[in-house]
Amino acid sequence: MRKTGAPRPPSSQSSEWVLRDAAGDGTREYMRLGRSAHGLERVEWRFVGQAFSPHRHDSYAIGLTLEGVQTFRYRGARRICLPGECHVLHPDELHDGGAGSAAPFAYRIAYVDPTLVQAQLGGSPLPFVTDPVVRLTDAQRRHLSPVWDLDDVLDEMALAEVGAAIADFLLETSGSPSPRTALPIAALERARALLYAEPATPRSAAELERATGLDRWTLARQFRAAFGTSPTRYRTMRQLDHVRLSIRRHCPLAEASHAAGFCDQSHMTRMFTRVYGVPPARWGARVATAQ
Repeated sequence: MRKTGAPRPPSSQSSEWVLRDAAGDGTREYMRLGRSAHGLERVEWRFVGQAFSPHRHDSYAIGLTLEGVQTFRYRGARRICLPGECHVLHPDELHDGGAGSAAPFAYRIAYVDPTLVQAQLGGSPLPFVTDPVVRLTDAQRRHLSPVWDLDDVLDEMALAEVGAAIADFLLETSGSPSPRTALPIAALERARALLYAEPATPRSAAELERATGLDRWTLARQFRAAFGTSPTRYRTMRQLDHVRLSIRRHCPLAEASHAAGFCDQSHMTRMFTRVYGVPPARWGARVATAQ
């Protein structure tokens, strides 16, 4: 999902994957992939019942419920998101997802790399939206509409405009930001670039300290403030990006795990399931169905 961290190349068109006839009565579950851009991935989902087990993203997830009742557990409470309402999940926060009634539910969601937001903040920490369910104003709905337009092609300027709209929305819904001390964003970006370049290669704390000029405690705290997750988890997510690419190329899971730098396949499977809510074999089956 993800991510100026490890984005997929922009797709040329949106595509719909029918997952199953959930009840045998023509009630479809599907995933429709939108056109992607660097730092922004857009998807439309439709499900019946429980859709995802508890998992985390290293991106913001900003969704719009289209149909039915969507429910999810987030920060210790069960949330309800109705049609027309928006939900905002902060990077690295545990959540699940499912229907709040017997009827299907559908939503569009944008997975937004924190670096796309950070580019608008000038080194300030990422905004945190305390209440994840937001009733949009008319102005917010207009400004955010390109975020959920699956067929919209975003060039560099348009993507910057979308990033500004997202950052403004997050700042507004998180409350008026208090004055913040600027982060050493150039040093933090050196750490991020090092982890992104070769995620299969472990990086020691000492190596990251040398690259940034920051001690490991400052680096751990401020990396999260800048990019929404820890350096260790950022590297894991980039490893899983490589696994997903390998699966799409029909690479055996053991080989994909080794190439991505995981200690073994079982470790990779645990991490994959924690992040995406389904094990890699099931994710791969969905990909195969779509091809």
